[in-house]
Amino acid sequence: MVGKKKIGPTARFGARYGTAPRKRTAEIEVEMKKLHECPKCESKSVRRLSVGVWVCHRCGYTFTGGAYTPFTKLGEISKRAAKGLTQKEAVKT
Repeated sequence: MVGKKKIGPTARFGARYGTAPRKRTAEIEVEMKKLHECPKCESKSVRRLSVGVWVCHRCGYTFTGGAYTPFTKLGEISKRAAKGLTQKEAVKT
């Protein structure tokens, strides 16, 4: 009997844990390990240094972000909210 070839970052789990957790883990790991765009020099050279710490290997810019992605949805929302507050404060003064 010929088994299926296991492909992807979760092949190390074998048949354990079920398909749903392995698919979720694979999705997270692929997103985490790919190169992201630097907010400073705008090149695709940002990699994860440790949990929540990201570094651009081109310009050396180090910044904090999400655990698995450098920019999270919640972070984008909070930036927009803070930007809106500062604009409103500027209008009041």
